[in-house]
Order: sequence, then C-alpha cells, then structure tokens
Amino acid sequence: MPRDTISDTDEAVILQAIQEAERNTSGEVRVHIEDTCEGEVLDRATQVFAYLNMHKTKLRNGVLFYVAMKSHKFAVLGDAGINAVVPKDFWVEINKVVIADFKQSKYADGLSKGIKMAGEQLKSYFPYAGDHSDINELSDDISFGSSLDENQK
Repeated sequence: MPRDTISDTDEAVILQAIQEAERNTSGEVRVHIEDTCEGEVLDRATQVFAYLNMHKTKLRNGVLFYVAMKSHKFAVLGDAGINAVVPKDFWVEINKVVIADFKQSKYADGLSKGIKMAGEQLKSYFPYAGDHSDINELSDDISFGSSLDENQK
C-alpha cells in the first residue's frame, strides 16, 4: 500500500509544496502514488493524468507527479500548455532531482523539490491573475492507486 511509505507528515509536506507551487500561478499540480506500474511509466502516467481530468484546465497547464512505489517508477508529465513553453530538458531535470532523493528513501523531499521546480516554471509562464477568474481547478490532495483503481471498475 503506498500509504505505508508516505507518512502523514510526508503527505503534509507534499501538500504544502503543492499549495506553495500553485500560490503564484494559474497552473495546477497533482501527485498520484500507487504500488505498481506494469508497462511503460509514461503510458500509465498519461492514463492517470486523464483519469484525474488534468487535461481539462483552462490553460492546459497541469503537471502530474506519478510514483509507483514498489515498481520504483516515477514520471512527471505536463499538459500541452506548459509543454509548449518550458525548455526541452525541463522534465528531465525534475526527474533527476526527484529520483536522487528517492534513491535515499526521501520521497517527500524529492517530490517537494520537483513540485517547487515545476511551480517556478508555472509562475513564469502562467502567473496568478489575482482576480476571481483564477481558481484552483484541481484538488491539491494526493491521489492513491487503490482509490483510482476502485473508481475505474
């Protein structure tokens, strides 16, 4: 169960990183954690991205951090709006930072660093409008594999 690896404290740290990243941007960040990923990690991350309706943000600027704990797989996936503006190697750099902490079992630290990096880019390209049109379009809560799989049945 992924929740066994992510403590309540870890979850709070990750949620804080999401909220900080989203504070100065219209962009949206989600984290999904599950035990296993069969097949290609980017394929699974794309499925989760769609399931979480991340492609339905107004500016197509959602970013998903996908983790399969037991399979030791990680992917960060940006929607079309953010992909069109970030440097080509941007997601690769986030991957390196996150995985370096994961290798030391510092999951919350790795995710928080990656989320903050994504938040900086989102802030640069999709700044917070500061009016009522800029709403939190997606939940900040971490989604876990078991609830996602149950909902797919």
